[in-house]
Amino acid sequence: MKYFGVVGSILIWFLVFVSFVEVNKGQILTTLDGPFKPVTVPLDQSFRGHAVDLPDTDSRVQRTVEGFEPEQISVSLSATYDSIWVSWITGEYQIGNNIKPLDPSKVGSVVQYGKDKSSLRRKAIGQSVIYNQLYPFEGLQNYTSGIIHHVQLTGLKPDTLYYYLCGDPSIPAMSTIYHFKTMPISSPKCYPKRIAIVGDLGLTYNTTSTISHLTGNNPDLVLLVGDVTYANLYLTNGTGSDCYSCSFPDTPIHETYQPRWDYWGRYMQPLVSKIPIMVLEGNHEIEEQAENQTFAAYRSRFAFPSKESGSSSPLYYSFNAGGIHFIMLGGYVAYNKSDDQYKWLEKDLANVDRTITPWLVATWHPPWYSTYTAHYREAECMKVAMEELLYEYGVDLVFNGHVHAYERSNRVYNYTLDPCGPVHITVG
Repeated sequence: MKYFGVVGSILIWFLVFVSFVEVNKGQILTTLDGPFKPVTVPLDQSFRGHAVDLPDTDSRVQRTVEGFEPEQISVSLSATYDSIWVSWITGEYQIGNNIKPLDPSKVGSVVQYGKDKSSLRRKAIGQSVIYNQLYPFEGLQNYTSGIIHHVQLTGLKPDTLYYYLCGDPSIPAMSTIYHFKTMPISSPKCYPKRIAIVGDLGLTYNTTSTISHLTGNNPDLVLLVGDVTYANLYLTNGTGSDCYSCSFPDTPIHETYQPRWDYWGRYMQPLVSKIPIMVLEGNHEIEEQAENQTFAAYRSRFAFPSKESGSSSPLYYSFNAGGIHFIMLGGYVAYNKSDDQYKWLEKDLANVDRTITPWLVATWHPPWYSTYTAHYREAECMKVAMEELLYEYGVDLVFNGHVHAYERSNRVYNYTLDPCGPVHITVG
């Protein structure tokens, strides 16, 4: 396949850091030249070949707070630099046959913040939700989450360090003080210094290597392009499994073990409480349950700039990070021309001002271009529906996951080398 310039070895969890631009005397230098001849990088034998999950006995995934004190704290971007979302969870999840959901109205959603660590005078109030994962079949256990809080901070300055604490001061149950830095203003000369893009992260010992490497490189932003926790590789009793409903073969719904989401949130907090993370859904987030509900955990646990970017769904949205406009597409939600996602994408692309955000980057989970035979042309229908539109508006880069390897293509359109097509990069 001549449209592939670099083919990487299979690394179960792969992290790529992308320096999008380098400004030198007003000129933007780019690495998107080519075409290049294919190169295969041998497998690094130092990487673990089989991903072993972190157990629930690991101290990094255990609950360390009491009562309604905040945990699983994270920050994420809004559509523009002047707003940030802060999210956290209070209260304990329940799992079993006789669960009683917590009442979100009993705990406030408050963030106190400011540029002076000793004087957090600004305050924002948000909303809270809980979600349930229900399996109405004998022998399967139901789950109800802790109270999930999302608070939007507005009126922020670009490229500025802010301090914050979150929780409910009336209980009192407030967190310790954390910090985040806003994105640079949208401009062709202003960019995050480093962006970490990772896919298919999960919660394994390989995850710990990836996050350690990521943290050590001090990114300004993290993008996770799908497959977050792999909670659906577990049965509801907490037993890990590589097959569908192994313990209960007659049940029509694939089980999940939702506490893996809580373990993941606790493990990630030291990073994502200070570095914004933008998440995209993968196939492992579908998590079908009673009454054909899907994506319940994914929709509830993260704050998305859907409304701010004109989207009606958290499954697709867009945002700016300096001079880059990111488009996060849903590979597992309707995407044909008559569907809402396509209509939203068409409008979003038409509104991009390349004099302000010259870089246009699109992401979704399953790659359109891959040499991996097991997933080859798996997302062909999405490609047929959307590739022409992305090509028409000159998308520069595409990032995908799903395939647990690193691959980078030449500029390509419709399976043909094309100097106007985007470069596709797989980071699963």
